[in-house]
Amino acid sequence: MDHSRHVRLTPGELTPDNLADATIYGPGDEKIGSVGHVHGTGPSALVVIDVGGFLGLGAKPVGVPLTGLDFMRDEAGTVHAVTGWTKAELKKMPEHVER
Repeated sequence: MDHSRHVRLTPGELTPDNLADATIYGPGDEKIGSVGHVHGTGPSALVVIDVGGFLGLGAKPVGVPLTGLDFMRDEAGTVHAVTGWTKAELKKMPEHVER
């Protein structure tokens, strides 16, 4: 997928509702997970990515800073993000536990 033609989300659009379920793509455009949920708003927000699994089962939730993800909309208006992290790197991160 050519992300260069996609429109980046503005800071005001980086809300939990807009980011929910967004697909996350890593280096080489590999699908590495999806947004499970978001804690907070703005640059200090924590995005919980569900990594791995199949059809929503067996995924590992990991928390990453919003600043590590580049959120955008494709031609159809679907929100997704790209990151420099690989699936293997995310799987090595500590599991996010809700408190």
